[in-house]
Amino acid sequence: MEVTEIPEAPPEVQETSEVQEAPEASAVPAVPEPQALPRVRRRGRTTLLIATAAVLGVVAGTCVGYLVQADREPTELPSLSQPSLPQAKGKGPQPLSAAQDRRVRTDGDLRKLLVERPSGARDTTSVEGVDGWVGLDVYADGYTKPTEAYSTLIDDEFRRAAVTAWQTGRTHSVVIRLVQYRQEDRLAARERVADELYGEAEYDTDSWSLPGTGDGMAYVRKQPENKAGYLPMYTAEAHAWRGDIAMQIFVSDSRPITKAKIMDLAERQMERL
Repeated sequence: MEVTEIPEAPPEVQETSEVQEAPEASAVPAVPEPQALPRVRRRGRTTLLIATAAVLGVVAGTCVGYLVQADREPTELPSLSQPSLPQAKGKGPQPLSAAQDRRVRTDGDLRKLLVERPSGARDTTSVEGVDGWVGLDVYADGYTKPTEAYSTLIDDEFRRAAVTAWQTGRTHSVVIRLVQYRQEDRLAARERVADELYGEAEYDTDSWSLPGTGDGMAYVRKQPENKAGYLPMYTAEAHAWRGDIAMQIFVSDSRPITKAKIMDLAERQMERL
């Protein structure tokens, strides 16, 4: 009996048909178990019922409150008329005189508030102004920077300025100005005086406060001013304010000026304001 030979399988089939050994358990990576997802709770009928009950409760409470209020008697309103007040009898107070009402004095002729010249003194007021008044342009020219001073005085609501000036002897001279501001927005008189006092701090001076003026001050410069062709001149100043008026006093002399001289002038001038 002949046995037919079985043909060998192709190489490819032999390679694929070979049984591969199973890998060891330690070599196989562990597959992570799926984590449980959080459960989402859906809104059901219970939420809808609660919301509906809340709305019905509000509506029912409103209706009950309206019915209760409708059954009550209306509240009477207070009377709009007020009881009549008794009128004062007799004449009203008399208006203040010019001596008592400072506003009457300062709104009048400002030149009358200036101190009087001493007897025997030569009047030099015409050098400082016209008929005792100083215009804005002339007043601004007295500053080291007239253009800036002119603009500042306009912003400060400059109203008017009165002046008196005199000379005794050959070198002793006095100039007193009363500068008035409208002061609708700020205390310009006080600010102007503060600027003058600040400027005096640059010089070597003796200074004293003026009684009854708050921040008013008087100064005497220790060293004279020297100009070629002129005698050395000593100077003294006093600055103070009251209401809407700023006071300025300037004294110059070829001899040192005493404290008593400048203080006397300043105190007498402030008394008239």
